[in-house]
Amino acid sequence: MKALVKDVVLFVNTASAESLSSLQKYAKQLGYPIFPAIIFDQDFKTVIDPAIKIKLPCRYNRPASIIKTLKPYQARFLAVVCGKEKSMVDFACLVPHLPALKTPSEEALFCSTNKIAMRQKLESYDANITPKFMDVRDAKKATIQEIITKLNFPIVVKPANLSMSLLVSFVSNETELNTVLRQTFKNIAGIYQENYRREAPSVLVEQFMAGEMYSIDVYIDMCGRIKYCPFVEVKTGRSVGFDDFFGYCLITPALSNKALATAARAVAAQGIKALGLFNTTAHIELMSTANGFKIIEVGARVGGYRHKMYQLSFGVDHALNDILVRIPRPLSLPDKIKGYTAVLDLYAKQEGILKSIVGLNKIKKLKSFVSIKIKKSTGDYCAFAKHGGKSVINIFLFNKNKSTLLADVASLESLVAIKII
Repeated sequence: MKALVKDVVLFVNTASAESLSSLQKYAKQLGYPIFPAIIFDQDFKTVIDPAIKIKLPCRYNRPASIIKTLKPYQARFLAVVCGKEKSMVDFACLVPHLPALKTPSEEALFCSTNKIAMRQKLESYDANITPKFMDVRDAKKATIQEIITKLNFPIVVKPANLSMSLLVSFVSNETELNTVLRQTFKNIAGIYQENYRREAPSVLVEQFMAGEMYSIDVYIDMCGRIKYCPFVEVKTGRSVGFDDFFGYCLITPALSNKALATAARAVAAQGIKALGLFNTTAHIELMSTANGFKIIEVGARVGGYRHKMYQLSFGVDHALNDILVRIPRPLSLPDKIKGYTAVLDLYAKQEGILKSIVGLNKIKKLKSFVSIKIKKSTGDYCAFAKHGGKSVINIFLFNKNKSTLLADVASLESLVAIKII
């Protein structure tokens, strides 16, 4: 009897355009078609690319539903891919029912999305790679006093399960702490719901880390061996005058100092081992402090914008590698620098209703301009990330010359005015 061909890659809730394109190219290399399939919760509204023909509705909270949905395709699954942090809890529900596939463990997926559990794992592995922290359940006076006793100001208050710096606040004294905690607990349930998080809201308070921020994506195979992508330098909103931690500007390549890069990779590897990650791409954020590199977070997913950044600067097909590491198959990771890439997320300088955006045509005349995406429309409310808001404009820049790129980054914000009512 002829064996069934493993010709289906299962995506959890969504598949990026880059992943679908890379999968198609890989199928051509193999000489036979590989089909993308989307599994999703039938009780939630899910928009699926019409090109994806295999749609698998289920109920993640019912194992019997998952088993029934997966059964017709079990013998055909080649790999399972989860690219969004908010979908990791659903991915964890699938893991026990995909025994033939290479996946991270349920525990590793949980720790990669719950910052409290992550900090606990990191601290147990090596307390030197993580800041001091507390799991906070309320804004009562006794809780605030406990925070003051255990941690030194300044500190950072953040949700345990959100990304993109949503509801992340810098706190420098007791009065601010009282205000921020109350606002956080007041708003957190709504922000979780808006971002389709299934987890119960929880709050982490940790020591503020001063220094330079970097991130790196890596591939971890079934034996725990790690292949490192290039570093990305991260400038937060605080670096350009916002009282906010959103990722304002990402630039790659970064960390040209070989000794610093080696030290950063070593700490990233410790974070991966602490969480027990295998069979996945991971995204690690690091802070270079006076006391060495410390881990901000470790995610079992690709980093934001990394597909295009790595493609422009290095010719790396990050989306394909993200699939191949899960099959597993050999990866292609060119390291020759083609040029320098910057990604900017622009927020309004004050909160309110978007009236207009001025200067967009000027941006397109920059030597490094690649693309622009307007993410808000006239009449939309614009909020800071710490209040649950997201960026208004996303811009990609690329140039073979680093000085030209940096000059365009420096001039970009002066060219744009986001006008707010």
